[in-house]
Order: sequence, then structure tokens, then C-alpha cells
Amino acid sequence: MSAGVTKRSVMIAGHRTSVSLEDPFWDALRAIAAARGQSVPALIGAIDAGRGAQNLSSAIRVFVLATLQAPAP
Repeated sequence: MSAGVTKRSVMIAGHRTSVSLEDPFWDALRAIAAARGQSVPALIGAIDAGRGAQNLSSAIRVFVLATLQAPAP
């Protein structure tokens, strides 16, 4: 399985940053944001706020994985 990496610029906490993720992670992130009634930048901002010293792209991947593995409410 080959997944291209896409770099996107997002505004978080008042500054622009770029995030590189594989396309399936972008797709999942969009779906999670939509299900929560959030924009993708707002969701990334929330992930950023709680990531500590972890790389932002890695924090997003871990968030997506954890969200998809969590049991449905």
C-alpha cells in the first residue's frame, strides 16, 4: 500500500505551521473533525495544545489511531 505524503499549512495559536501527513491520515482527520462539528484547523489546534514535546505530525497520527481504535459510545 502506497500513501502519498501531503504537506499542508495550518494556522494554530495565531501562527502558521506546516504539517506533513500521509493522505489516509488527512482523510481520517477530516472525518473525525466533521463528526465532532469542528474544522480541521480547530482539531489540530486542540491536538497541538495537548501534545507536550511530541512532534505535531506524530501527535496527529497517534490521535487519529487512538480515536479510530476507541470503542463507539
